[in-house]
Amino acid sequence: MTDMTKPAKGTDVDVEPQFLEDIDIKFSDYGIEDYVVLIIFWVLSVVVFAQFFSRYVLNDSIAWTEEIARYLLIAVAFAGVSIGVRKNAHIHVEFFYRFLSRPIARVLSTLVDLVRTAFFIYATVLSYKIIGIMHTQHMTAVDVPMSVIYAVVLAGFAFASIRSILVAWRHWAQGYSVLDEKLHIRASS
Repeated sequence: MTDMTKPAKGTDVDVEPQFLEDIDIKFSDYGIEDYVVLIIFWVLSVVVFAQFFSRYVLNDSIAWTEEIARYLLIAVAFAGVSIGVRKNAHIHVEFFYRFLSRPIARVLSTLVDLVRTAFFIYATVLSYKIIGIMHTQHMTAVDVPMSVIYAVVLAGFAFASIRSILVAWRHWAQGYSVLDEKLHIRASS
């Protein structure tokens, strides 16, 4: 009979349970975007609770809650883009890094950083252009211009662009991306 709390031989998986009091929380690990997303998320939670309460408890739904909840969810997604960039956690293909030599993997990693940065800058420019177009259209339930939503999208892409430049600079200064280093360590063991 095997002990289920211990990792199997040959694996590097840590199965030790972690309790909240055992985890070191460092506020320096969080960026401004983390707090912005947290605030937007809590506002979203309050709006959704108000929608639920008014619909199922009071039997009289508040008209604007569904639309505002939708826009707040969009705001959470676009404000959170830069969190993924900062943590280098966006979806990427690891396959090529496993089989390429280190110098070629570095070139590929640099190319990925440049393309990602160019994409976010281009999306920022497009978002800026859309704000002017959408200023004349208003939300359905609330008399607020749709450009407000696109301003949040613009801010998310702009912050992601800045984070992408910082991440690319860090990768260049280190000589590797975090992903590249992890894969080469794994492949050499």
